[in-house]
Amino acid sequence: MPDTQSIPLFDLNPEIENLWEDLNEAIQEVLRSGQFILGPEVEEFEDEVAGYLGVDHAVGVNSGTDALVIGLRALGVEPGDEVITTPFTFFATAEAISNIGAEPVFVDIDPETFNLDPNEVEKAITPETAGILPVHLYGAPAAMTQIMAIAEANDLVVLEDCAQSFGARYEGDCPGCRGEDCEEEHRTSLSGRVTGSIGHAGAFSFFPTKNLGAYGDGGLIATDDSEVAETAQMLRKHGGRNKYHNEVLGYNSRLDALQAAILKVKLPYVDEYNRSRRTIARRYNDLLDECEGVEVPPVLDGHVFHQYTVRVKNGHRTELKEELSEQEIGHNVYYPVPCHQLPVYEERADHLPEAEQAAEEVLSLPMWPQADADVQENVAQIVKRVFT
Repeated sequence: MPDTQSIPLFDLNPEIENLWEDLNEAIQEVLRSGQFILGPEVEEFEDEVAGYLGVDHAVGVNSGTDALVIGLRALGVEPGDEVITTPFTFFATAEAISNIGAEPVFVDIDPETFNLDPNEVEKAITPETAGILPVHLYGAPAAMTQIMAIAEANDLVVLEDCAQSFGARYEGDCPGCRGEDCEEEHRTSLSGRVTGSIGHAGAFSFFPTKNLGAYGDGGLIATDDSEVAETAQMLRKHGGRNKYHNEVLGYNSRLDALQAAILKVKLPYVDEYNRSRRTIARRYNDLLDECEGVEVPPVLDGHVFHQYTVRVKNGHRTELKEELSEQEIGHNVYYPVPCHQLPVYEERADHLPEAEQAAEEVLSLPMWPQADADVQENVAQIVKRVFT
């Protein structure tokens, strides 16, 4: 029988309780307005989120997946083009590339960050390469200085997958940096920029568990390019600028007003919640500091810890998962099968050892902004027990 109180992997209840009055008022206003699809509420949210991100345009769509699909098309990626991306991500990243008729080209990851290895990106470029799709996995910004330099040198577009990184700030590429005590000078001209504002466009998900999450599906494309924004706006409404005058094949992908209203209430709290996530990550690191067999992540200033993910070494992950399940402690593996090994792509026979090893070792522990120290101590106690 469990000897600790049940602990979920993620808990929205404290947030909803804290914001209940404002959320309820916002929802009531939308209901009374009778405007439920796009409209003033969505436009106001788009303006506010563009201001937060520091971009000229924000285009609300109905999911993070559609943000990727529409973002790629708006940037000019066409059927037959190649797009370089990571295999260590949720399937939607690669799926979006394939669904527009382009070809995902998977390259290996940096084992320190779990993000795209820029050196591998450069090796993978061919005459058919049209773009790069980096993912800021677990809330840690990818190596954008190097990625943007590669893109500029090869005339490629860059669409950032920011599904897990809303509010993350890029602090520069620092190979081998393992924490805040790094003495290398790694700030660049891009330092301080929010993810999604660095590439030619950024794609965001507002799935409920995200750092900025709706209470249903939602997504957004951010860009400084007015033509990209106009194309995205057209594609989200069946490919027409004006109703009944469809110019290209598009989608029914409109952010609804209720979700926009909820997101407007939550947006002012994003930075506070992200700071809390970093505090929780530091506390986990302290609690697990002497736990042999568990490798904890570095806590960098720009990281927003959508997930708190450790590596479980020496083949003990299954044992740890079983013990956590027995004690009713939430946990998950993001992701157990790299994209290049999924049935839809496995015939390509890619071998990407760092991504494959990560898939065998990573484990995410309970993380939400209001999680208190007692929750973490209980989790850490069970983790340490397995290894001692």
